[in-house]
Amino acid sequence: MGLGGYLIYIALLMIIPIWAQSRVKSTYIKYSKKPTSSAMTGAEVARKILDENGLYDVRIGQTKGMLSDHYDPRKKVINLSEGIYHGRSMASSAVAAHEVGHAIQDQQEYAFLRLRSALVPIANFGSNISFFFIMAGIFFSMTNMLLLGIIFMSAAVLFQVVTLPVEFDASSRAMTQLVSSGVIRNNEERETKKVLNAAALTYVAAALVAVAELLRFVLIYLSSRE
Repeated sequence: MGLGGYLIYIALLMIIPIWAQSRVKSTYIKYSKKPTSSAMTGAEVARKILDENGLYDVRIGQTKGMLSDHYDPRKKVINLSEGIYHGRSMASSAVAAHEVGHAIQDQQEYAFLRLRSALVPIANFGSNISFFFIMAGIFFSMTNMLLLGIIFMSAAVLFQVVTLPVEFDASSRAMTQLVSSGVIRNNEERETKKVLNAAALTYVAAALVAVAELLRFVLIYLSSRE
């Protein structure tokens, strides 16, 4: 790869995540101004869906930051950002229901969620140490060290890839629950899906960047053996 091609490649790796984040924020801001017909807060939506699925032991808490919402399977807590927790919008309902989707996955022992949880320590270790081995392997022309770095990086990339079905499934469950529980009406489904689809872009972008980086180092490794 020439210098020009390399610069384009680096630019794409930077642009894709930024574009995805920008899309998520703009969609969230737009639909956080559109109330649902039920006028329920994100916290109320989460509690309603949890109770309807028998998840009475799952608590709902608040977390600081914008779109910092997440489900903690260890503590059985759905943490909603302040805007989602108190908001009565389509965005609030969609995000809250998505996190409940993860709680339902946990309850039903969804295979990909279990796999992702098992990969967390391996992926964290791999992402922290892989760059050291890869750079050392490249600079000192040590193919074995480069290969070791690629193996460590593969664990982190696998985590990103496994995250995709987990997130898409949670969004699918969210839509089903929002409709069946009466939080949104049929004419609100399309706009709610836009919120969920925009959020999924961040995970798709992260996976694409991770896979592209891994492939680049694999090609470097292969060329070093010629």
